[in-house]
Amino acid sequence: MGMNSAGSGGGGGRRGRRRAGVMAEINVTPMVDVMLVLLIIFMVSAPMLTVGVPLDLPQTQAKSLDQDKNPLTLSVNLKGQVYLNETEIGLEELVPKLKAITEARSGLDERIFVRGDKKVDYGTVMKVMGRLSAAGFRRVALVTEVDQG
Repeated sequence: MGMNSAGSGGGGGRRGRRRAGVMAEINVTPMVDVMLVLLIIFMVSAPMLTVGVPLDLPQTQAKSLDQDKNPLTLSVNLKGQVYLNETEIGLEELVPKLKAITEARSGLDERIFVRGDKKVDYGTVMKVMGRLSAAGFRRVALVTEVDQG
């Protein structure tokens, strides 16, 4: 008479406790945190990916040209080094490489953009343009920045 049975309401039974249900929700907070960090990283790094050769381009108020494909770009830096897109190239190698690239793409009708640092010697840029003209390239454009003032 002095003993309690397990089922009569005391402390040892499982009947009084309910097990918590399985949580079926996805916690999106860590995913949002990761996405915001990636967004910030891409926003900071995107402007640095535009062109590999750092130049201080002259400014003008001319409008930009419409482009339909990735253009060929020649860059001349302060030291007089010439770059084809982002690869350094010698003046003697310039015309044969350009001809090989343009024949594979669309022939001598290909537009070539020439970028020259505004402090580079005028004669250096003219040497590059003279070689392009002598090789038969007729669609040569000079690249500038838009004047902010």
